[in-house]
Amino acid sequence: MDIEIGTNVYRNTNGTIQVQGVPQLEISLKQPGGPIRLNYAHFDGVGRMTAKVVDSSLAVNERRALEMKKGPSDLLLTNSETGGVVLQVELKAPDVVAIRKAEFMTIKGQKLEITSEEWRVDKQRSARTTHDVNGGAVAIG
Repeated sequence: MDIEIGTNVYRNTNGTIQVQGVPQLEISLKQPGGPIRLNYAHFDGVGRMTAKVVDSSLAVNERRALEMKKGPSDLLLTNSETGGVVLQVELKAPDVVAIRKAEFMTIKGQKLEITSEEWRVDKQRSARTTHDVNGGAVAIG
């Protein structure tokens, strides 16, 4: 599966996205045309897990921090208090998943932002790159 994160393209992934060395997201497809299956760990500013998504369902959701909307080819996590997008994932083609927008904390308490142009975390950023990860995980930060 290929994953697009902003304008960055990661080809031949296993669906795992490691943020600062820790697997924080895992995306898979039930079949090539979807639906999207998401596993995701949501952290607060001190690295404590406050929500967890397992197989595209909220398994842990302390204080109802997140809301989820699922469609046949997309998935949206929003912050319950602010309404801001936490994670937006969509199926772009049968074997291509795109993360166009995201804003969440890493396990190290730093904010990861994904825009339509780039991803950035701490002092690192990346835009308009293509990587073949040869069946491995995507590494951010």
